[in-house]
Amino acid sequence: MELKVVQLEIPENGNLIVGQSHLIKTVEDLYEAIVNTVPQMKFGIAFNEASGARMTRVDGNDDALKAVATNNATAVGAGHVFVIALRDGFPINVLARIRDVPEVCTVFCATANPVQVIIAETEQGRGVLGVIDGESPKGVESPADAEWRHGLLRKIGYKR
Repeated sequence: MELKVVQLEIPENGNLIVGQSHLIKTVEDLYEAIVNTVPQMKFGIAFNEASGARMTRVDGNDDALKAVATNNATAVGAGHVFVIALRDGFPINVLARIRDVPEVCTVFCATANPVQVIIAETEQGRGVLGVIDGESPKGVESPADAEWRHGLLRKIGYKR
């Protein structure tokens, strides 16, 4: 077994969601989950089949984000992995619906941070062991840091 690290591309002013699913209809079901939750969101989805034709299946409503999702999914190269690249919304807006898609097994990350996927490669193929999302913490927040966090959440509309 060989371990590899794959650096993912984050779309400009956007986010990624990376997960694992189990059926070819994943790409269409994820599309419907997103547009039925946040219709104005721009996104691209890529899903790697693990058997049969073993294609990377692609859908979405934005060509640039479809390209980002496709590039990331093919770089990971693990079967049944999906990548969603999105803008004009945040993962928090669609994550519950994505998890509710019957064929979705897990979500590895939802982030705008630099993200690396840790891959194990064997003679059979590749699998995702986990992700490195962002960087390590520098310390524990102070009262001023907590005040900043509270202010940010109110500024961006997630708290009132």
